[in-house]
Amino acid sequence: MPQIGADPPEITILLLGDSGVGKSTFLSRLTCGSAKASAVQSLPELRDLDQPFVFDISLWNRPYRFEFYDTASPASYTLVRPSVLVLCYSIPHRDSLTSIHTRWKYEVESHFNYDEQLPVMLLGLKRDLRRESDPEMVIPQEGLRIAQEMRCDRYAECSAVTGELCREVFEDLAKTAAMTTTAKGGKSEPTSCTMM
Repeated sequence: MPQIGADPPEITILLLGDSGVGKSTFLSRLTCGSAKASAVQSLPELRDLDQPFVFDISLWNRPYRFEFYDTASPASYTLVRPSVLVLCYSIPHRDSLTSIHTRWKYEVESHFNYDEQLPVMLLGLKRDLRRESDPEMVIPQEGLRIAQEMRCDRYAECSAVTGELCREVFEDLAKTAAMTTTAKGGKSEPTSCTMM
């Protein structure tokens, strides 16, 4: 049981991925809280200098402080010691998923191998732009397959522009992040990758 008045645990969450995949827009959507997507006329503009983007939440009757960092941070992201990694790609741009499997997988293995219990989520962004007939689009099964090949703990998709599935993604990410403060940790069971 947490002590009354104790500071909430600080959990660092790092978003990695190519420029333009939607990481900043996703974070901007999260700053709107639980407001309905239709109630939000325009998303707030976030400045890199304001990082980390802090969210104080309560989960399981306990407070938590999430500190989100975007790859575009002016400080080198390799200096951040995250509790959770979120690998982001753009659903309408297949090359961004290829980059996750090549460049970003290498970055994770090179710079974040200090903790085998570090949970990793693969997050497809710009879901609202998916057109099934376009061969450039990444379908959910492909994203899930890459997540499983990379042994990610979670796979999810959302649209920050429309707000579709953002709340569910944040809840899943929050639960995973909160679990990093427990003895069990936030890592999923071996051979399991949960799809949202």
